[in-house]
Amino acid sequence: MKKAFKWSNLYLWFVFILLYLPIFFLIIYSFNAGDVMQGWDGFSLKHYAELLADTRIIEIVVNTFLIALLSSLLASILGTAGALYIYDQRNQLIKNIFLSLNNILLVSPDVIIGASFLILFTVVGFSLGFASVLLSHIAFSIPIVVLMVLPRLQEMNQSLVAAAKDLGANNWQMLSRVILPVISPGILAGFFMAFTYSLDDFAVTFFVTGNGFSTLSVEIYSRARQGVSLEINALSAMMFIVSLVLVLLYYVISTRSSKNKKRGTRLVTPATEGL
Repeated sequence: MKKAFKWSNLYLWFVFILLYLPIFFLIIYSFNAGDVMQGWDGFSLKHYAELLADTRIIEIVVNTFLIALLSSLLASILGTAGALYIYDQRNQLIKNIFLSLNNILLVSPDVIIGASFLILFTVVGFSLGFASVLLSHIAFSIPIVVLMVLPRLQEMNQSLVAAAKDLGANNWQMLSRVILPVISPGILAGFFMAFTYSLDDFAVTFFVTGNGFSTLSVEIYSRARQGVSLEINALSAMMFIVSLVLVLLYYVISTRSSKNKKRGTRLVTPATEGL
């Protein structure tokens, strides 16, 4: 048993090193005084200065975060509504159909989704740009939110809803005061997952960009085809730091939420026992 445990630890460390070593290599060379990733010419911040002076990159960064924020917010709302609809569906066949359709979108290749959106926008005469990218990101983020919210709904204590009905709560009061607070961790997880997916999506975005509009993933790909510049390293390093901050922020919020939930349970239990 101990040998198996040690081997599993070694395998885990090997996977982490394999995944993170190229990222750390990229970040370290973003501080290289040279212009290529061959040889170390000394420590320098010039590539970060060039990045901050590049107005096109700054505009693309703003566009990327704006798309990610708007798409994740709207996808969280629509995905939560979709999860509630699937959960409340009494017909098992219809429920399974909606779940299957949602899962198909999750496992479908991004190239197929991107090409489908491109064909759709071309047929209806919708111009490619900010709106087309936003709609596409909302569409592929909704199944992620549904997947995060549904387990929370299934774990929800039905006695809470029954008690709210007995106390005369209407549908809106039950939703806003009982259901949404219970499933809020799932909504939050769905929001962060949708934000992350939107932030680094390339395949779908590549198909639906146009009219000079671009996102970071597409811009990095376009510049990398012309030759790897250490300015791209600096940009990638900053994106990695932002992703790391988002993960830590989600961890802090979820930890605080679970602590408050446990504290609330401890406070409610004695009062209930007294009754």
